[in-house]
Amino acid sequence: MDWHWISPALGDVGWIALAFVLGLAARLVNLPPLVGFLIAGFLLNASGVTGGDTLEKISEIGVTLLLFTVGLKLEVKTLIRPHVWATSSLHMVAVVVIFGLVVFGLATLNLPLFSGMTWQHAGLLAFALSFSSTVFAVKVLEEKAQIKSHFGRVAIGILVIQDLAAVIFLAASAGKTPSVWALTLLTLIPLRHVLYRLLDRVGHGELLVLFGLVLALGSAELFDLTGIKGDVGALMIGVLIARHPKASELGRTMLGFKDLFLVGFFLSVGMAGTLTPGAVLIGILMVPLVLAKSALFFFLLTRFGLRARNALLSTLTLSNYSEFGLIVAAIGVANGWLDVQWLVVISVALSLSYLAAAPLTSRDEKLYRRGRNFWIRFQGETRLAEDPPLETDHATIAIFGMGRVGAGAYDAMRKEHGDTVIGVDFDIERVRYHCEAGRNVVRGTPSDADFWEQLRGKHHFELIMLALPNLEANLSALEQLQEIGFSGRIAATARYPDDVEPLQEAGANAVFNIYGEAGAGFAAHTECFFKN
Repeated sequence: MDWHWISPALGDVGWIALAFVLGLAARLVNLPPLVGFLIAGFLLNASGVTGGDTLEKISEIGVTLLLFTVGLKLEVKTLIRPHVWATSSLHMVAVVVIFGLVVFGLATLNLPLFSGMTWQHAGLLAFALSFSSTVFAVKVLEEKAQIKSHFGRVAIGILVIQDLAAVIFLAASAGKTPSVWALTLLTLIPLRHVLYRLLDRVGHGELLVLFGLVLALGSAELFDLTGIKGDVGALMIGVLIARHPKASELGRTMLGFKDLFLVGFFLSVGMAGTLTPGAVLIGILMVPLVLAKSALFFFLLTRFGLRARNALLSTLTLSNYSEFGLIVAAIGVANGWLDVQWLVVISVALSLSYLAAAPLTSRDEKLYRRGRNFWIRFQGETRLAEDPPLETDHATIAIFGMGRVGAGAYDAMRKEHGDTVIGVDFDIERVRYHCEAGRNVVRGTPSDADFWEQLRGKHHFELIMLALPNLEANLSALEQLQEIGFSGRIAATARYPDDVEPLQEAGANAVFNIYGEAGAGFAAHTECFFKN
């Protein structure tokens, strides 16, 4: 029997196991698992382990699936709003100028790695550091179920503008333009209706998963063949079918696969190069520069009319370096513009920026609540149309989260209690849909301190029902309700049995296990139907 295959297989199993152990350890201390994956990459790197082709392929697939799922949730109209494209553009220009001057100044001092750098090289390095991580931001927003919140959409829009700038740079640095065959990609627009029909027919099982994989990976290959970066193809095909009613379900179906393959990406970041004391030191010293990027983001977003809370939460999501920085640096190394050690420097800075940003993004609402009086000093007088005044009238029952469960609860409670019921959701499209259907729904989120500040002394809520997408969102809402001293009754939904106890400990008076009690609800409904 041929056992030559077992050596690489054991190596793959080893890094997978290490990623799991450290990811679990990170979760146990209330950090995102991706922090553990990054540490695993550093440990493997220090041990002399290389990822090889397997890890590289997994990483590439993970990023492709990530951009595909981003496209499924992206609204093109968001990109053309000034607070998105102008903030992104002005921020990038300012960072390139400021960081470029700092780097060139260090080069004139003949410091190691900086010595001999021209102002063009300094500008290239500054350009690499100007990006924020799409992978990190989307992962964090999805874990908190806030990718469709106002600040989530703003952050994703800014990242897409940045990614488009990176794609233009990659095309220009390659010294070639897309082939004439790239024009054939325009045929994908009318083919959208064919894709819609296929989506209607694939059902809800394994065919839906396969269809998503074919679209994401197939479009990436197609764009690669025409001289355009494949990840752009995955993003564009996602945007193309984003308005289909099944797009959200497709995104949820692909979630597990995307998360699995992205483990490879985070490991590969930590294993990007050989660590040297000088490179590590410079990488560490570059991390505080993220604060300058953050301050500039916050300033620009508040100048363009965002509330201080949304500006802060968007800023914290973008407070890191980007995987695109590594790609830009790799182009610089390949062309002889940068020393190869800069790849290690940026890898260290990128990883440490993730480690620094992770606890901040997990506590973003708390950071805003505790410093609210400070943050609102920077808030502009003008307000975007996305932040209208709140009117709850005389509602006594508020349902937060108007998805399928929340909408069903709203209808049932309204039938029982009349017009004293109000729905609240942070997704403006969902709010508009429910309002058109005749439901009384406003935009907001229970974890938003500004939401309750606007309602101070005005609301009459006696019962709050939390039907938010996941445990983290419900716990965040319960924490805010504790902060304001809400004295009414609180009911919350749970997806899994082990979610019940944390919700009760956080202040929920009643917890409804959606799946566990669905059967009882079905039986009661059936009994009632046949009795009548």
